Amino acid sequence: MKALVLVDVQNDFCPGGALAVPEGDQVVPVANRLMSHFDLVVATQDWHPPDHVSFAANQFGREPGEVIEADGLEQTLWPVHCVEGTPGAELHSGLDLAGVARVFRKGSDPRVDSYSGFFDNGRRNSTGLHGYLKQRGVDELHVCGLATNVCVRATALDAVDLGYTTYMVEDGCRGVDLEPGDVERAIDEMRQKGVRIVHSTGALE
Repeated sequence: MKALVLVDVQNDFCPGGALAVPEGDQVVPVANRLMSHFDLVVATQDWHPPDHVSFAANQFGREPGEVIEADGLEQTLWPVHCVEGTPGAELHSGLDLAGVARVFRKGSDPRVDSYSGFFDNGRRNSTGLHGYLKQRGVDELHVCGLATNVCVRATALDAVDLGYTTYMVEDGCRGVDLEPGDVERAIDEMRQKGVRIVHSTGALE
């Protein structure tokens, strides 16, 4: 059984959002087109408390893009984004939510970030996504969403580690180069770890 995982297609990651990914909204029509071709569609959603450790505004004297240590983990600092209950945290209005069986929220613990749709960054707590998929007999995942080199990458790599046959739908993702070449390096890493990189037309075959 195959499932489509829509990663963080949220307003704050789209143009005009607090942490906008260039052309982030362009993943929406690709996701909508893919949904009907899968047995199951789920989505992930960043859902941060206002005092989240990843917000540079919560770290005195720090700026977005800086890296600190938090709770024993390396933590990149970001602008305030996807705060629980705010419009920026909502899934993009163009997304066909009628086709989404369940939304898994992540990043709710103020002490640790959660890039992957499966675990927090310390792999200390699960979002429940893996158990949900296994209960439904899912063994193949196609991943698309935002951002390629952050949450899509983490979700796809965890999916491989958990034993899923995993595809990353490249035209259904957009990334952001914090450093030149970040997106390409992330795609290369996914490929090397066993993620199959495909175009949406290939995902429909």
